[in-house]
Amino acid sequence: MPSFDAVLEPNLVEIRNGVDNAAKEVNTRFDFKGTGAQVEQKGKEKDAIIELTADSDFQLEQLEAVLIDKMTKRKVELTYFERDGKIEKLGGDKVRKTWKVRAGIPSDLAKKIVAKIKDSKLKVQAAIQGDAVRITGKDKDVLQTCIALLRKEIDDTPLSFNNFRD
Repeated sequence: MPSFDAVLEPNLVEIRNGVDNAAKEVNTRFDFKGTGAQVEQKGKEKDAIIELTADSDFQLEQLEAVLIDKMTKRKVELTYFERDGKIEKLGGDKVRKTWKVRAGIPSDLAKKIVAKIKDSKLKVQAAIQGDAVRITGKDKDVLQTCIALLRKEIDDTPLSFNNFRD
């Protein structure tokens, strides 16, 4: 039976390149000269976080704008990041903000995907398998309809569809 996997896989190489480009721009920009402003990626693969450190809240906002610009130029969707509004105060006036890279479908989103598929009355079965949702059906045309449905219904997360088996 034909099947495919719905996954959440960011392009980690492009994310690394975006962080490196943002760090390079921060080092060369006049308004960041002589400050402690920096952008760096910590961790690998699914545990990656991007750490923004600056001397003030305003500078942190500027740093975030630079990083967003570099990520969009590299065609990395910003929905791959958990950007909570928490700004940590460090010693002195320094502040830090972290972005967590989302990789792998969390269980609540996986349940939402399975529910959407069941509500659609398509003749497919969906099963949660770790960080992915495996969808199987009798016909690949039904699976393509299912992919179109998921792209339309789950628009807040950039799902990828891979491992298509016939």
